[in-house]
This record gives sequence, C-alpha cells and structure tokens, in this order.
Amino acid sequence: MRQIVRLPSQLGAVIQTHRLGKGLTQTELARLAGTQQKTISAIENGSEGTKLDTLISVIAVLGLDLQIVPRQQDGASIEDVF
Repeated sequence: MRQIVRLPSQLGAVIQTHRLGKGLTQTELARLAGTQQKTISAIENGSEGTKLDTLISVIAVLGLDLQIVPRQQDGASIEDVF
C-alpha cells in the first residue's frame, strides 16, 4: 500500500501503524533501529528534528522503503497542501 506523506505527523502515523502491525513496542523498535525509545516516540508524535539516518533506519527495520516521486499537479496551489 502506498501512502503519501507530506508532514512529520503523517510520517509518524505511518511508522506507528507499521510498528503496531509488527507487534513491536517503541522500545523494541528503537533497539532494532539503534536508537532510543524517546526518539521513536518523537517520530510517532510528528516532532521535527529527527536525523535522516535515524528515520531511514526505522523505516528499514519496519520493512518499508522511502520513495521520492514528483508531486502530482492537480491544479491546487502549494498553500492548499499545507
């Protein structure tokens, strides 16, 4: 399933959904990703400032891929998106 993520809170929700789907606690995911539980909590809560390498590690542990694609143009302005 593909999901469009444009905000930190949206990425956090995706990560939380997949973590729970795998039956992992925040502490377990943190250990597997080489980070701390508080970092997983911050990511899931949409906090800004997480290192990119940490996010990529978390995404990889969950068996997900990060894919960057051009945004579809549907006539909406950028102000309508954010």
